[in-house]
Amino acid sequence: MKKTIRRAVCAMLSAAMLLGVCACGEKAASGFSDSTTDLMASVKPSAKALAFQKNDKQEKTFASGYRSFAFRMFRQCAARDSAGENTLVSPLSVMTALAMTANGAKDKTLAEMMDALEVESEMDLSQFNRYLGAYINSLPSEEKAKFASANSVWVKEGAIDVRKDFLQTNADYFGADVFQSRFDEKTLADINQWVSDNTGQMIPKILDEIPAMTVMYLINALSFDAEWKVIYREDQIIEGEFTDSEGKTETVSMMHSTENGYLDDGMAKGFIKPYASGYSFVAMLPDEGVSLDEYIEKMNSLGVMEQIRKGNDEPVMVGMPKFKATYSTELSDILKAMGMNEAFDPDNADFTGMAAVKKGDLYINRVIHKTAIEVDERGTKAGAVTAVEMNTKGAFMNAVFLNRPFVYMIIDNENDLPIFIGKVTHID
Repeated sequence: MKKTIRRAVCAMLSAAMLLGVCACGEKAASGFSDSTTDLMASVKPSAKALAFQKNDKQEKTFASGYRSFAFRMFRQCAARDSAGENTLVSPLSVMTALAMTANGAKDKTLAEMMDALEVESEMDLSQFNRYLGAYINSLPSEEKAKFASANSVWVKEGAIDVRKDFLQTNADYFGADVFQSRFDEKTLADINQWVSDNTGQMIPKILDEIPAMTVMYLINALSFDAEWKVIYREDQIIEGEFTDSEGKTETVSMMHSTENGYLDDGMAKGFIKPYASGYSFVAMLPDEGVSLDEYIEKMNSLGVMEQIRKGNDEPVMVGMPKFKATYSTELSDILKAMGMNEAFDPDNADFTGMAAVKKGDLYINRVIHKTAIEVDERGTKAGAVTAVEMNTKGAFMNAVFLNRPFVYMIIDNENDLPIFIGKVTHID
């Protein structure tokens, strides 16, 4: 009997310790299930974090690195996708989710992440946070050209002791909300609901399941909804033909207009079409004899971004099809190819700045990226979401899956003696 009481007391103490991991400042998360609690009461974003004096050189360094990362990631994704598949990535969404993750990385893991994000050596992590956060905050959002970015960190209840300074940094620079949840079916629904709400319903869900060893998600969601500066009239929309990558021709609704933004980078010609405020649509058509893959491989070095920045009032007649596209990819292999290897290594990943764990106990399992876009006579709606899935090794979080022959017993709790003992070699 004493042993039974002692076990009960130990169990209660263990439960209390697990609940204490993030219990301070807990409250029910509005709009979510009873599986999820909001931890923002104990994490107050600093209003001064992004109030800093910008340095022109560092600002240019950040912009140059951002462009390099954007084209490199797009090039890698496009090369991996099949020839007939549409590719659509949001470099800003991926960079933001990885930046939040990098705030918990240390040593070689952090160095590789910074290199993959194309952060120049003269810019440290805190400076990168400031300039990325300031860039996101500077993006305009008005009635006819809406942009929004949202970030969240989801922590499995009782699984890891997340460092408050890690959560604080992501709240300060990226406005990240923090939720604790049981990582059950209700959590799955809550995360997907958060994604849908923060992408303007363009992306209804990011996850199909939550793996057993997953203990954290770091998620960025973007939404964009903008009208053209000049909306197409009905008489400007005419049936036309579009020839796909396999040479097949299909009938499409082609929108016709004249724009003042002709582009020519030597391998492709294109145009700039402005939205009502703050944003523009840019399209480039490879010259005859230049394949799309060949152009994508070289477009970063051709100077088209420089042409766009300088501006061009040269008129150009434009024909553009109305189109919709959705895209989904898992970026682990691409990020490894970009030099970010250790973060995915269960033995060597160093995320000790994220939680009270040992090196190798916490690692990135997947980086899931989804996008969607609709372009029509009114304008453009687009959404993007990136989820960094953090897992623990089996040595850190014990797990047993009875997926091969096993032995079992039924014991009495007072004496710890087996009443039944058996084995299972097959399932009837």
